[in-house]
Order: sequence, then structure tokens, then C-alpha cells
Amino acid sequence: MSQSYQTFDMIEEVTRNDGSSYYEITNVEQNGIAELACDRGMIKEVRILQLNIARTQALKTYEEYINKTYTFPTLTNLKEWTEWDKPKGKIRDAYDLILKSNRIG
Repeated sequence: MSQSYQTFDMIEEVTRNDGSSYYEITNVEQNGIAELACDRGMIKEVRILQLNIARTQALKTYEEYINKTYTFPTLTNLKEWTEWDKPKGKIRDAYDLILKSNRIG
């Protein structure tokens, strides 16, 4: 079964079980997966910080990278929480610009 392309429109804060946290650019569907991961003890907490973020070129760059690099879990097949990597260069720059544009971080 192939997964569908996911578009992102929100920023959330994820708190790891060790108490440290990070920001993620995501969507409502993946936020629901994060909530389930929290319920299952894979992460400590998730909270939405910004909804309906602008569809900028930076967002499209980051979104393309995530869609090409990761397989998205579903509510029925969630086995572990995967923190998405933000490699230095074009992807990290896009991620940082999205956060800065939304006054986060």
C-alpha cells in the first residue's frame, strides 16, 4: 500500500520522555498520531503551537523532504515514535525559516 503525500499546516511542540522538547512542522493527522504516541508512553507530551501556517517555499521544501524520507505511521500501525531529522543545509534552513516566520523558537 502506498502512502499519500502529506501537506503540512501546523507547528507543534513535542516533549520527549527525558523532558527535552523540539518543534515539528506537521498536520492534523500526524498530530493525532503524536497524541496516540503520547498515550502509549512513546513521548511525554505534544501540543499545537500554530495552526494554518503559510504555504511558503520553505514549507514546501521541508514537506517534500519529509514525504520522500519517512513513512507515516497510522493509528493502527504505530509501533514507535520517530523524530524527523533536520539535516544541515537546505532542509535545516527551510525548517528554521518556517519557525522564524511563525515567531517560534
